[in-house]
Amino acid sequence: MPAKIYKDKDADIRPLKKLTVAVIGFGSQGHAHALNLKESGVNVIIGLYGKSKSRAVARKMKFKVYDTGEAVKRADVIFVAVPDTKIPEVYEKDIAPNLEKGKTLLFSHGFAIHYKTIVPPKDVNVIMVAPKGPGHIVRRQYLEGKGVPALIAIHQNPGRDAKKIALAWAKGIGATRGGVFQTTFKEETETDLFGEQTVLCGGVTALITAGYETLVEAGYQPEMAYFECLHEMKLIVDLINESGISGMRFSISETAEYGDVSVGPKIIDSHVKKNMKAALKRVQSGAFAKEWIRENKTGQKKFKRLLKAGAQHPIEKVGARLRSTMPWIKKRDLKGSQASYS
Repeated sequence: MPAKIYKDKDADIRPLKKLTVAVIGFGSQGHAHALNLKESGVNVIIGLYGKSKSRAVARKMKFKVYDTGEAVKRADVIFVAVPDTKIPEVYEKDIAPNLEKGKTLLFSHGFAIHYKTIVPPKDVNVIMVAPKGPGHIVRRQYLEGKGVPALIAIHQNPGRDAKKIALAWAKGIGATRGGVFQTTFKEETETDLFGEQTVLCGGVTALITAGYETLVEAGYQPEMAYFECLHEMKLIVDLINESGISGMRFSISETAEYGDVSVGPKIIDSHVKKNMKAALKRVQSGAFAKEWIRENKTGQKKFKRLLKAGAQHPIEKVGARLRSTMPWIKKRDLKGSQASYS
């Protein structure tokens, strides 16, 4: 049976307008949710630590800013919008001491709850509203009158109003325009981590890089390799996003179509699927979560080393030069814009 899709008509934002909501953190998701909810008529306050550079940014956007603990005290719904590995520290220091019966904790990812890096008291609602897109897209789609689809989940519901609050929040950020689906913290967390690692981020970037290296090592010009293995990726993904895989195949040449169905499965073969299953098991068992938590506790040395190696790959230099010749490609300093909200 197909999952129910909740749209605007299925959600009522009025209950949320009677409450005060606190957004803890002002990063990618935090600033997008805060702005969208504010423009939807919700009373939003921001909670940040004392020396956060985001205080000035939030105030410039006309938000009332408080120390994290004070924001939790003042709010009925608390959106924990800080990185997964920072949540335990913020929770223990500022959130838990100020939680009261009847409040609602809200997350945009299930990591902390599913892997029990925090355990909220039983007398508070614990819910999730997880847009299926980064914060700057959530914001942009809202401003365009559209909406990024989202997932909702209910972990605890002592107030018997958790789902209404989740749907109201989803409507306030524009997600019900795109469609909202109900899931669980477990399902969202495990599928999200799996997708990031094996397809959306890890799989795609590794595939692009391997294709680029194969062509360059065979003597082809780096520019040709970049166009074939990276630049045109967006064109194909856009077609898939708009019309599905079959629709994409209908839109390309027969030669490309035949190469797709006859050669693609030889590249992404049973060995790749075996590796994907191993990655999924590491997510399900909690091994990946433990590794990531340990990495953060030890200074992110491996993480930073891997990022640096990726940034120094020749494909990045070739790509930067080629993109500079294409004025129609919007240049966005995403790293810079996100840093201003951290």
